[in-house]
Amino acid sequence: MSELGLDADSKHKKSARTVGDVLGKFHPHGDLACYEAMVLMAQPFSYRYPLVDGQGNWGAPDDPKSFAA
Repeated sequence: MSELGLDADSKHKKSARTVGDVLGKFHPHGDLACYEAMVLMAQPFSYRYPLVDGQGNWGAPDDPKSFAA
């Protein structure tokens, strides 16, 4: 994440931009798996400590797959 310029004090970036950068530089297999991994890292109920500071709809504890595309 630091190689993409995503630090704790940086501005929020669009998910599509982040996924595109990851696909282009690190994981050229498919965008859905990359996006779902990022969503899981942003959901405060999925991990004990969220790894991504998400802004917007990242799902709900009742329906974790209800995140915005």
